[in-house]
Order: sequence, then C-alpha cells, then structure tokens
Amino acid sequence: MQHSEGFLKVSEDAKARVPQTNVQKVENWIKNGEKFHLIDVREKDEWDAGHLPQAKHLSKGIIERDIEKQIPDKDAKIVLYCGGGYRSSLAGDNLMKMGYRNVISMDGGFKGWKDAGHEVLKD
Repeated sequence: MQHSEGFLKVSEDAKARVPQTNVQKVENWIKNGEKFHLIDVREKDEWDAGHLPQAKHLSKGIIERDIEKQIPDKDAKIVLYCGGGYRSSLAGDNLMKMGYRNVISMDGGFKGWKDAGHEVLKD
C-alpha cells in the first residue's frame, strides 16, 4: 500500500516514541505463554478477514475511548498491531499519553505475521 506523505510523517514521529518489536518476538511470547495483551487496532472488516491468535479487537477509532475499561492496569504489557505497523504506532503513542507505560507496536503488523506463515484466525 502506498501511504501519503503526511501519514508517514506522523507515523514515523510516533514510531520514534513507541517501542517497537517484530513478528518473531510476538510469536515467541505467545508460544512461551508470556503474559501480555495483544490488541488489533485495525478496522472491523480487516479483523473479520483474519487476526492473530489471542488478539482482542479495539480499532484505532475507539481504543482511546475503551482501553481503560478493557485494561485498567497502566503497567500491563500491551502489544498493538495493525496492517503494517503504522496505525499501531499512532495508537500506542496516544496510549502512552494516557499513562500506559508498557506499550509496544509490532512492526510488520498483520501482513508480516501472515507472510511469515504464522497462524491466522477468523471469527
């Protein structure tokens, strides 16, 4: 997907502040039973087409509104993903502004996960 210059600018700005991880590390955390919240910030139609195991859906449009009800612990480890890692960084930046201290964006996003051949679930 070709992203606009303005979108890339704000996304890269957010990525500079939000810790990044990669698909392989997230897959290892899942396999090893590490405790963390895995949040898909994509739109509902993207979620319906497939998502990571153990993920919960809180789209970028509502995550700031609903995160405190879903995850009240501001120290909880939260891994966000989107299609490629841009929207998850933007959402992560806002969660950090809300006081969440352990927010991570999965670089590569759903596309990277799927391209690596990892399990994808559909509801």
